[in-house]
Amino acid sequence: MSKPIYVLNGPNLNRLGRREPEIYGRTTLADVEKMCRAAAGDTPLEFRQSNSETQLIDWLHEASDEAAGLVFNPAAYTFTSMAIMDALKMFPAPAIELHITNIHRREPMYHNSLMSGVVTAVIAGLGARGYPTAVQVLKEMIKEAESVPA
Repeated sequence: MSKPIYVLNGPNLNRLGRREPEIYGRTTLADVEKMCRAAAGDTPLEFRQSNSETQLIDWLHEASDEAAGLVFNPAAYTFTSMAIMDALKMFPAPAIELHITNIHRREPMYHNSLMSGVVTAVIAGLGARGYPTAVQVLKEMIKEAESVPA
């Protein structure tokens, strides 16, 4: 597998470890990146975070052309951004929507993801452990897709 896995993170995730640790835990985004790189092993990995909707859309476009798979935590944009959803629709490979918390156990405004209907799978509620889990599962999904005859 020569193409990288992209792990994209949306707004406020740069504040992990300090932002509402009773909800999101004390693991920092740097810790999450280390966990993802360990799970990726020899597989190339692009790990990025932005608070900008425009930047996330540009990275999704790039990933559509360059990535073997995608782990995406759109954070608050999950519930508001049709533009990000439209960019995500164009992603041709396996894509996992990821949330640190179980969005379905939270306030009603967090229950309706615009992204869930256009991704391959959703992981929610595993805390920071969800990230390496997503990377590992994505590697398996990519391998399975590569072994299917064209």
